[in-house]
Amino acid sequence: MSEGIEIRHCDSLTDYEEGARIERLIWGEELTVPVPMFVVARLTGGQVLGAYDGSRMVGLTMALAGFRGTLRFLHSHMTAVLPEYQNQGVGRRLKLFQRQDALKRGISLVEWTFDPLELKNAHFNFVRLGAVARRYIPNCYGITESQLHAGLPTDRLVAEWWIDSVRVKEILAGNPPAANSAAQRIPVQTGISEVKAKDRDAGARVQSEVREQFLRWFEKKYVAAGLESHGRTAEYVLEPHDSLAGLHLSEPAAI
Repeated sequence: MSEGIEIRHCDSLTDYEEGARIERLIWGEELTVPVPMFVVARLTGGQVLGAYDGSRMVGLTMALAGFRGTLRFLHSHMTAVLPEYQNQGVGRRLKLFQRQDALKRGISLVEWTFDPLELKNAHFNFVRLGAVARRYIPNCYGITESQLHAGLPTDRLVAEWWIDSVRVKEILAGNPPAANSAAQRIPVQTGISEVKAKDRDAGARVQSEVREQFLRWFEKKYVAAGLESHGRTAEYVLEPHDSLAGLHLSEPAAI
C-alpha cells in the first residue's frame, strides 16, 4: 500500500530531472515533457508534485495554471506512477494532495484530458475521484509516433474535477450518487490496447463509433459522470447536465 509514500511539492532541477526520467520509462521519449516545462509550471502558479519512497521519486503530477474567461483553474497535464508502484493508491494520493493544495489557493476546478478508450483511467477519474466530462476533443494532440497511440488520432475527453462540490466530497468519502433515471449509456469494449496493437483499422472503427456517440450526447447537453463494467465491455454513464447529484454546472466559459 501507499502509506509509506510521501507526497510533496517539487522545487529543484534534480526533482524535475527525476520526473522526466519517470516519464521516459512510462511513455517514451516521444511524449516526455522536458525539464524546462516543470520549471515554468512551478513559477507560473501551477504544480509539480512528487511521490517519494524514501529519497526515490516513484510518481509525479504536473499541472499548469489556466484561465478561461474569468475562471481560474489548474490543467493537470500528467500524472505518472512507476509500474511497480501502480495499483497501490499512489496515483490517488497524488490527486488528493493536488486537490488540497488547490483548495488552499482558492481554486475550485482541476481539469485534465484522457483517452476515452482507456477504461482504467476513466474508472479512476469518474468512479474514484468524482470528475465529470462534457467536452470531447477529436485528435487533441495530433498524430504521434508513440506506440501507445498506434497511429490513431489522439481523441480526448476533458475531465472536470470540481474539487469543492458536494458530489466530489461524497464520492471521495465512499458515497457515490445513484445514476439518474434519464441517464444514457455509451458501450466500449475492454482491452482496446490489444485491439489497436493487433488491428489498427479495428481500433480506428471503435474510436470512431465512440467519438460519434460522445459528440452526439454532448451536443444534447449530457455529461459523462460514471463508468459501469460488464465483463468484456463497459458503459459510460451520461446524465443531463442540469440534474447531476451534488453538482451544478454552468455553461462552459469561452476559450
